[in-house]
Parts: sequence; C-alpha cells; structure tokens
Amino acid sequence: MFQDDGSSSVTSSPLQAFPMMSLSPGFGSPYPWLRELKSEERGLYLIHLLLACANYVATGSLENANITLDQISQLASPDGDTMQRIASYFTEALAERILKNWPGIYKALHSTRISLVSEEILVRKLFYESFPFLKVAFVITNQAIIEAMEGEKMVHIIDLNAAEPAQWRALLQDLSSRPEGPPHLRITGLHQKKEVLEQMAHILTEEAEKLDIPFQFNQIVSKLEDIDIEKLRVKTGEALAISLVLQLHTLLATDDELLRKKSPVTPKNANGFNLQRSLQMNQGTLGELLEKDLVNGYSPSHGSASSSTLPLNASLRMDSFLNALWGLSPKVMLVTEQDSNHNGSTLMERLSESLYFYAALFDCLESTLPRTSLERLKVEKMLFGEEIKNIISCEGAERKRRHEKLEKWVQRLDLAGFGSVPLSYYSTLQARRLLQSYSCDGYRINEENGCVMIYWQDRALFSVSAWRCRR
Repeated sequence: MFQDDGSSSVTSSPLQAFPMMSLSPGFGSPYPWLRELKSEERGLYLIHLLLACANYVATGSLENANITLDQISQLASPDGDTMQRIASYFTEALAERILKNWPGIYKALHSTRISLVSEEILVRKLFYESFPFLKVAFVITNQAIIEAMEGEKMVHIIDLNAAEPAQWRALLQDLSSRPEGPPHLRITGLHQKKEVLEQMAHILTEEAEKLDIPFQFNQIVSKLEDIDIEKLRVKTGEALAISLVLQLHTLLATDDELLRKKSPVTPKNANGFNLQRSLQMNQGTLGELLEKDLVNGYSPSHGSASSSTLPLNASLRMDSFLNALWGLSPKVMLVTEQDSNHNGSTLMERLSESLYFYAALFDCLESTLPRTSLERLKVEKMLFGEEIKNIISCEGAERKRRHEKLEKWVQRLDLAGFGSVPLSYYSTLQARRLLQSYSCDGYRINEENGCVMIYWQDRALFSVSAWRCRR
C-alpha cells in the first residue's frame, strides 16, 4: 500500500479502487486501511464520501447512507485537521436529516436539549472577535450612515439584528466629533432575546452619557419574520437609516410545495471524479482541495448566481417586508449578507455549495487559532455546525439559512423600489486598513459595482451594499 520509504504509491494504493469498493455493503468496519491515508488523500476521500452519502440520502438509499456514515466516522474528527473537522459537522447534518424520517426517534433524541442564552451570546461574540467580517461590515455601515446623515439633527437607526453593541458605540464616538455637533440619536434594536437587547441598551446609554449625546434606545423583542413594522415608530422629521446584518435571507423560508414548483437541477453523479488525477496535484487550502474534487461533479460557480430556490416573485414574505421598509423612506439602508448559494432546491446543490463556503471559514480558523482552542471549537460547533445542520437537514419553513449571492439581492431590492448607493472610497479605505491590522494576510476586500465583497483568499464570503428609496 505504501512504499518502504514512506511515500504514497498511487498505483498500489487502495484509493485507486475506492469508488468501487468503499460503498459496498459487504465492506465491513473498521476499515483499517483508512487510517493509513495521508492528509490529502484522507481529505479527498472524505469529500467523496460526503457527496456519495448525500446522494444516498437524497435518493432514499438509507442502508448505503448508513454504511457511508460509518466510514466517514473512521476519518472525521471535530478536533482534527480542517477537512476532518468540517466533515464531522456535515456528517452530523446528514445523519439528522436521515433521523427526520422517524419523527418519534428524532423528537426523543432532542427532547432534553437546552439552549442557553449566555452560550449564544458568547459564540456570537467569538465570531465577531475571531473574524474581521463583521468588523469590516460595521465600519462600512457606520461610514455610509455618517455620510447620509450629514447635517441632520434627528437621526433614527433601525438595527434589525441588534446583537453587537460595538458597532453603535463606535458610531456614537464618530458622531460626537461632527463639526456641526452630534445629532439627537435614537436606535431601535430588534432581537429575539430580551437579554441581548438589555445588554446593548446599557452599554450604549452609558457611552452616550459619557459623550454627552442625546440618546434613546428602543427595544423590540421579536424574530425578523414576526416583526410589526408599526412598532418601529418612525417619527416625522427623523432621518432614518436601516441596518440588516446577516438576517434578510431568513425571510426566504417557504413551503415545500413552492419549492417543488421549480424544476431541480440534476447534479452529476457524486461518485464521478478522477481521484488519481486529483492526488497528483499539489494541495493548498481546503478550498483548493474541494476545487480538485468537485471539478467533475457538481461544482458551484464563483461568478454565477447559480440556482436559487424560487423565482424572485415567489417569496411573498420577502416582497411584503421590503415594500414595508421602502414605505419608511430611509435615507440609507445597509445590507450585509453571506455571499453564497445555499438556497438550492436539492440537497446535492446545497451540500456542494455549502462545502465551498464553510471550507473557507474553517480555513480562516485554521490560519488564526490552534486546533486545541476551545474558542475555535465553540465557533465551529455552536455557530457553523448549527448553520450547516439547518442548510442540510431542514426543509420548508424550518430551513432558515437560505444564503444567496449578491446579484440575487440586487434584483430583489431593485424590484422593491430601492436604488443602489455606491459605497465611498473612504469607507473602503477604512475597511482595508482594518484588514491590514490582522496578522493573517488571507483576507481582502474588493469593490464590485458600488458594493464591497469580503474575501478569504479567492473566495467571496460576505457582501455589504447600500440602498436608498427610488421615487
């Protein structure tokens, strides 16, 4: 299997034949040869197994799916290398999707699960601190608001995901140094956890008092999908700004009946890729490894909008919500979203797309935090793992993580009567300076059609765009 000098022999390795042998029901555990794989071979094999398993789950071949999950469990590990870690969470998501075929078992296994608000707040804080994505989005958002509110004496900001007080604390400090003096500032924060809003109110009120800025914080305890627009209480004479951070996609959740109205894209056979050719390439990031593996299977396009779950005019909830925001006549509205296609109508589409996206995020952590880091494990399990689970194991209204690419949001917002506001040179300059302060050089931003894309290596992960009402 391996040559005497320790090098891998592609011609003699069992990997050469694994597409035929690995998923055979007669091929039993514990698959001892799997443990002899080198890191890249193991990574490629894990990708192959995940795609094959998803294909079995999608077609109802649960016995083969079970065999594949057993093999993955021999290789995946939540504290291993990047591919081992990401495979652990995709495996868990696929297993959960299978379990939903037996609602009684599924409910019994989840009946004692406890969700602690303190843990949720902690993991969001860890994401904010571990990555520059939200920091960049906040810098750009704040600068766009400052520019739009120049000369305004009464400013109202509606934060529709009020989870991080650091953004508005920085804005208060910027407003305090305005040549014309600070405005009267009112922030309305929406969040489904009262504790989060109370913490934000305390921090911001204290900061405003220190800076001697007239300030008011209004709390709305609600999910975005349940919001009553009237409770936003926009007053005559106020200059309004709206901030939507990583929330707008949740409104795309809809019934499976609507999902079936669009013909699914049929992916190529998940097993149809040339492993031997892939093994002869040089490995770089996990994203590059995925590029190798998926090149002959279903491969998401970096530049195209790809398939989306529904035609743009089919999401009544989204249309109604955007029309309601347009009716508030904001001077500026900032939208930050994940830039990836996780809203495909088929499981294979979503798994392939999300593998790319989360591979990049896991690569980020691999470059900045040690594998033994408890903080890293919490972000991967409690944030990314839960998002992956929602994308892979859920359908219909339960599937909230319906991330789409920027071009889809441009279309939706344009149809709702919003016009794009090009982000200023100064805002992108601030964002680039912030990224330069990071020791890791894999992050970069790019201005595209007046919007800002935030990249890890060559993969766009988040977009920030500004909008105003088009009359």
